[in-house]
Amino acid sequence: MPGENSGLKLYYHPLSSFCWKALIALYENDTPFEPVLVDLQNADERAAFYKLWPIGKFPVLRDETRDWMVPESSIIIEYLAQHYPGPIDLVFRDDPELARQTRMQDRFFDSYIHQQMQKIVGDHRRPADQKDAMGTTQAKALIRTAYGLVEEAMATRQWAMGDAYTMADCAASPALFYANKVVPLGDFPNTKAYLQRLSVRPSFARVLKEAEPYFHMFPVKD
Repeated sequence: MPGENSGLKLYYHPLSSFCWKALIALYENDTPFEPVLVDLQNADERAAFYKLWPIGKFPVLRDETRDWMVPESSIIIEYLAQHYPGPIDLVFRDDPELARQTRMQDRFFDSYIHQQMQKIVGDHRRPADQKDAMGTTQAKALIRTAYGLVEEAMATRQWAMGDAYTMADCAASPALFYANKVVPLGDFPNTKAYLQRLSVRPSFARVLKEAEPYFHMFPVKD
């Protein structure tokens, strides 16, 4: 849990969607860690973070005990499963085939919904003379295609991999939450119900609660 001395530090921002994915995994297993909130608008904090990870993308996990730095949300979740396992096995550690399928689902939500949503939100921030109308249209179309696949799967599943809650659901939570704001889920009732199940799961509900004070910073309004 945050505040306990575990040697793990998560560099993050509460509004960052990919940080949500890592936080959900940490909260699922009550993994002790120290949250390090980074304000990239603060010059000193920004410089310190870029020194740690020159790519400058959230989240980053620092394991002081093992003297190791872990970027990228999916890799963070797999690292935690390997070195700090908890009661919820998010990656099917003992089943290579299910593990591969889980990684595929994880990449699906990240690549075809999450990153496409970020393209749309990023375009919203651009000056009027630098908008990418074609790119935004393509991103929305890909999201809707991905929604269709989720809609079909969720007709018979509780979670992305069936009965077990996994890393794929950690990925789906921020992807669908934010994508719903730019490409509404109204025509996809099974996917909308899935997002509702994700949102009331204690780990994600906690992340959403912690993010509430920062929601006004999200540039696209409902």
